[in-house]
Amino acid sequence: MALRTSLSPHRSTGPRPPRPARTRRTALLAGACALALAACGGGGGGGGSGADGTDEITLQLNWYPYGEHAPFYYGVEEGIFEEHGISLSIEAGQGSARTVQAVGQRDFDFGWADAPAVLANIDQGVDVRSVAVFLQSTPSAVQVFSDTGIEEPEDLRGRTIAVSAGDAVTLTFPLYLDAVGLAEGDVEQQNLDSAGKNAAMMVGQVDGLIGFAHDQGPTLSDESGKEVNYLRYTDAGLNFFSNGLIAHGSTLADDPELVERMVAATSEAFEAARQSPEDAVAAMDNGDPQMPSAEVLLDQWEATIPLLATENTEGQAPGTTDEADWRQTIETLAEAGLIDEARETEAYFDASFTGGAASEAGSADGAGDPAEGDAGDADGAGDAGEGE
Repeated sequence: MALRTSLSPHRSTGPRPPRPARTRRTALLAGACALALAACGGGGGGGGSGADGTDEITLQLNWYPYGEHAPFYYGVEEGIFEEHGISLSIEAGQGSARTVQAVGQRDFDFGWADAPAVLANIDQGVDVRSVAVFLQSTPSAVQVFSDTGIEEPEDLRGRTIAVSAGDAVTLTFPLYLDAVGLAEGDVEQQNLDSAGKNAAMMVGQVDGLIGFAHDQGPTLSDESGKEVNYLRYTDAGLNFFSNGLIAHGSTLADDPELVERMVAATSEAFEAARQSPEDAVAAMDNGDPQMPSAEVLLDQWEATIPLLATENTEGQAPGTTDEADWRQTIETLAEAGLIDEARETEAYFDASFTGGAASEAGSADGAGDPAEGDAGDADGAGDAGEGE
């Protein structure tokens, strides 16, 4: 078992105003059950059973907790996962590529990982599949302080932007530049790791950075006291999936009912957090010194909410995907060189649990060939700036 930092959520001991949570959850439950077919059933395996009969399940995040993860903590605090027979333990991650590989090694029951890292590792032989994508619009963006005078893509000409070689947002940056009418040579790229990118932007060593706008942006603004401007990839018509749930092929084959419940509970938790963002963020208050401030967490979660759907899935339960969006994601990542070729959707995604894309893919048979090298090292497909 890999070493990991335990970040299992627990209730805050401070005062909290009462909330009509169960009434709201009852209404949301119907939508989540429709999303995950028979997900309202009980029982199932997983990482063991608790004294109350729930399945003790581990989830590794893509990174240390930030606002995007609020629904998981809120879902635990509000009893949403428990209502689905799951006792959920949330663990910190160190990048999506490592999370995918950890799930591939069965160190965790489920993972929360960025789609480019998921697809690249599957191509490397890691036996996992995506079972639901929640961030369906990429948060990738060029981020600059407003006092740089950079307000539109053309303003990037001749500027220096911090990147992290090999991550998804960097590998797709040429596609963004092409979409906005710029050549790669028009922008100087300085290669730094995530912490280095933030620090370089803070001291003015670079004019900006590329990364996940819903994560780094609020942090940079809070630490600098400056307004951050975003040149989003989606504004240039470039989009691909980001974070979602993954499971090992053996889990899909041996315990699909557990996967159904996990997907349903996560969908319900995301909808509840969307309706009550302040309460959701407050659920993350567990005294962890690495946790961002409540204000930053709220900014991060509120910036995440618009990413939960595309035009094709607007109004549907969180986690529901559309085949057209999957094809766009796969073809974009193939064009960027993150994956070798644009394979069929079911090679990466098991749609049995959301009723979304690739509905012909079976949960067990669609899990693909077992990987002989589960810990494939497609690290180059890691998160954008590893805080994402």
